[in-house]
Amino acid sequence: VGYTARHLTFFEMLGNFSFGDYFKDQAIELAWNLLTKDWALPREKLMVTVYQDDDEALELWKKIAGLSEDRIVRLGAKSNFWQMGDTGPCGPCSEIFYDHGDKVWGGPPGSPEEDGDRWIEIWNLVFMQFEQHADGSRTGLPRPSIDTGMGLERIAAVMQGVHDNYDIDLFKALIGAAANATNSDVNGPGNRSLRVIADHLRSMSFLIAEGVLPSNEGRGYVLRRIMRRAMRHATLLGASEPTIYKLVPTLVREMGQAYPELARGEAMIAETVRLEEGRFLKTLGRGLQILEAETASLGEGDVLDGATAFKLYDTYGFPLDLTEDALRTRSITVDQAGFDAAMAQQKAEARKNWAGSGEAGTDTVWFGLADKLGPTEFLGYETETAEAEIKVLLVDGKEVDMLEAGQDGIVVVNQTPFYGESGGQVGDQGVIKAEGVLAEVTDTNKYQGVFAHRVSVKEGALKVGQAVELVVDHERRSAIRSNHSATHLLHEALRIVLGDHVAQKGSMVSADRLRFDFVHTKPMTPQELAEVEDLANAIILQNTPVETRLMGVDEAKESGARALFGEKYGDEVRVVSMGEPTGNGLGWSVELCGGTHVRRTGDIGLVSIVSEGAVAAGVRRVEALTGTAARHRGNANVNIVSSAAGLLRSGTHEVLERIEALQNQLKSAERALADARQKLALGGGGDAAASETVNGVTFVGRVVEGVAAKDIKSVVDAEKKRIGSGVVVMVLKGEDGKGTVAIGVTDDLTGQYAAGTLIKSATAALGGQGGGGRPDMAQGGGPDGSKANEAIAAIRALI
Repeated sequence: VGYTARHLTFFEMLGNFSFGDYFKDQAIELAWNLLTKDWALPREKLMVTVYQDDDEALELWKKIAGLSEDRIVRLGAKSNFWQMGDTGPCGPCSEIFYDHGDKVWGGPPGSPEEDGDRWIEIWNLVFMQFEQHADGSRTGLPRPSIDTGMGLERIAAVMQGVHDNYDIDLFKALIGAAANATNSDVNGPGNRSLRVIADHLRSMSFLIAEGVLPSNEGRGYVLRRIMRRAMRHATLLGASEPTIYKLVPTLVREMGQAYPELARGEAMIAETVRLEEGRFLKTLGRGLQILEAETASLGEGDVLDGATAFKLYDTYGFPLDLTEDALRTRSITVDQAGFDAAMAQQKAEARKNWAGSGEAGTDTVWFGLADKLGPTEFLGYETETAEAEIKVLLVDGKEVDMLEAGQDGIVVVNQTPFYGESGGQVGDQGVIKAEGVLAEVTDTNKYQGVFAHRVSVKEGALKVGQAVELVVDHERRSAIRSNHSATHLLHEALRIVLGDHVAQKGSMVSADRLRFDFVHTKPMTPQELAEVEDLANAIILQNTPVETRLMGVDEAKESGARALFGEKYGDEVRVVSMGEPTGNGLGWSVELCGGTHVRRTGDIGLVSIVSEGAVAAGVRRVEALTGTAARHRGNANVNIVSSAAGLLRSGTHEVLERIEALQNQLKSAERALADARQKLALGGGGDAAASETVNGVTFVGRVVEGVAAKDIKSVVDAEKKRIGSGVVVMVLKGEDGKGTVAIGVTDDLTGQYAAGTLIKSATAALGGQGGGGRPDMAQGGGPDGSKANEAIAAIRALI
């Protein structure tokens, strides 16, 4: 990307589709008419490809478009047969190419020069007519379909009379903005870097707008790789501080009308990019130094070993493709296999050192149970008790016939009121009982739709096929419901207060508190936290019913219900609505959610935010309490303030004022104490420490006591100012017997006597090693404070 005319990390797709309606003939006719009639592209500039065995498509192109066989190229499956995977719908495809003319290097499709930029694919027509089976056989689809795709940037280049995607109007604006931000010449040697920045800016901005944030795993790592490659190219253009974030307004101006999510998230996008640029620039210099050192002996055509490339990735955050990009100009490649091996070794070590639950190998058990039993029916939305039949008992991942008193295991039943941990909500607890049998349910999980009740049998025995009663812990479930419903209210309140960029990145809903992680780049102010709390509590005070509806997933999203990015939903979803209805006819907060909730918002009682902080780059976390827990916290805070007022002998409304006054008094006293200690260290009563002249240089050396180690430098600074020119040595004998030495050299003498060099001799006299600092000030120490005079003598001897 950035090196050719057509490669992009982000492009806009045009297309038309048919599901069992028109097929090859009409798809070809529609495409040909749009290109040659509506858009008036010259017929002689177009060429098509077909799958090598698709005689039907070849004949249709001849008949409908009037193309001769020399303008139709047969190609193999690699180029002209499309399939989703090893199984599923598939079919041949036909690609339409445009000829940019003989001034551009390249050949037609299928030729040795096809990778050139002269002949560019502008449209791909996929004829979905088969279903691929696991044994490799194919059968015809009962309703063949059409799926076509055209790159907007490529057709825009054709329509605007240029052969290069980066010369279209959209990219010209972005490249121009990048050039201005980096003080670069659009047509200069940095053009390639400008192209990379323009392309990658689009990718990173759209990903961030969708809620993806830079990280070291998954889609977050894909984003980080794109961002850091762009940032690397910005530094090649001379940028030494965050720059790319300044281009976000230009992108929003160009694309925000068509994609309003860009405009809504502009501030968030820019801030996320700025923060990532800052982080990257801190590590870039060190990483490049290592890369330069490791490749100093390499020349054109050489290969950098994979272990070094992995070290750059693992330690300095250099994605592999960034290392490859940095070396490309020197024609040095990277050992991909060695990099992969180093990555695999690290993962193996991580797995070996992981102290897991011991159940990682039981996934196949749950797949098998899901196939055998089907999903467990969940009754917990309507009831907290139910009769059920035990279908399976497990101990250490293996099926057993019975669990006896004193044993722990897992119970699977046909139906349950227990909620299985998912969506951030913890699993229910309670009991499973029958006549003479009692088992405590300590947790409930859900695997492949099968609910796993983790139990400890207290009385009797549980047996496969046994009829039992399941009873959820009501008090705990009620607290969880309150916290889950409050999480929804806080989510909406955060979005209103902070902006539309707020999106959920994780949550934990338990009985004692809730935790909510969300996209935001700055710490929240006390005012913002108070506003969020007030908004959520206002909905609680409405005491309106919490409505739950089952809807089709598309219908739910169109109605305005919030879906979590990356979450997988079935065809039918539960939509939870809270608060008085708004313009969409639903509620103040509307989310897709499978968890358990209160019946009325007033059941929450109260929500109180107890903390807010960062958990990752661009992700903040709030923790909160609800109901009785929130009330207890409020009462405790009131008691603390009342007790503080009593100690301060003031009214509760005066507590802050009194504390501030006491803090000011304390600071004044601490300054006075420090001044007194400094005077004492310099001889008492304000007298200066005795000075002498050594080799024409004023020298002050003194052993001091009663001064904190952190203050010894200020004592040296004060003496430097007093003497004007010279060298000052102060050695503190600590109560632990250790010695601390500080050396100050006035600016006029640092060329002759650098404090950072002198300090090594002083610390050596104290039995220590090293020490360090600036030429004008250095500090160190050693274990033997009794050698303080020897340390001073050592410096005097050097002068």
